[in-house]
Amino acid sequence: MTNQEPILLREDRPDGRTTLVLNRPAQFNSLSNAMLETLLAELQSIAADKTVRVVVLQGAGKAFCAGHDLKEMRSNHDKAFMQALFKLCAKVMLTIQEMPQPVIARIHGIATAAGCQLVSMCDLAVAADVAKFAVSGINVGLFCSTPAVGLARNMGRKEALEMLLTGEFINAGEAQRRGLVNRVVALGDLDEAVEHLVQSILAKSPVAVATGKQMFYKQLEMGIEAAYQYAGEVMACNMMAGDAAEGIDAFIEKRKPVWQAA
Repeated sequence: MTNQEPILLREDRPDGRTTLVLNRPAQFNSLSNAMLETLLAELQSIAADKTVRVVVLQGAGKAFCAGHDLKEMRSNHDKAFMQALFKLCAKVMLTIQEMPQPVIARIHGIATAAGCQLVSMCDLAVAADVAKFAVSGINVGLFCSTPAVGLARNMGRKEALEMLLTGEFINAGEAQRRGLVNRVVALGDLDEAVEHLVQSILAKSPVAVATGKQMFYKQLEMGIEAAYQYAGEVMACNMMAGDAAEGIDAFIEKRKPVWQAA
């Protein structure tokens, strides 16, 4: 890779799929300040683009993402720099959750520390059976506090804390058992498994997908009574959308629905 190559690659397909590739393979796609700024800008651009229906996030080279760039952090040993860095990282993670398009992580290699956090914040995740996961900051005297936020919302408390307190790796099968990833497949079948999810989402109503993603995350932070009240209101509004009428009519008439644009 030359210095002129972009640190983030983007490919837009006419069917509504966009692929983002973390492109720092020599640094195991670590999340430098520049990488986070570039990733945030692309995610915000995608969020506002109604032609994009689903996003696949992946890494170049051997790793998915090895977390923050530790060399950069050590060379900027200043609290203000650290505060700005973690604020930027949080903005990236929250943008993934708040954008209307589902984001699928494609994990072919290691995902450690903030890279594991990135997996936890994607809506769906498909891993190769050779992938490994860890939040290993504890090994260098740094508790992975920000990755803990995503981890704790994917798996049980004791399972998350075991990873955070020991820094030990778990394999892809264990990551699936704990709820960090949806599916585990052989490395050679990874693209096919990701494509299956992509095509399944593309076949659905854009309005329903965007509405459902926003509703899902918002209700998670509510008490159960408030969650049901909110969910009922969202469903009532969803039923008023043209896509709901079209979908029900198509089901009754045994034909494929024709969805409206988002």
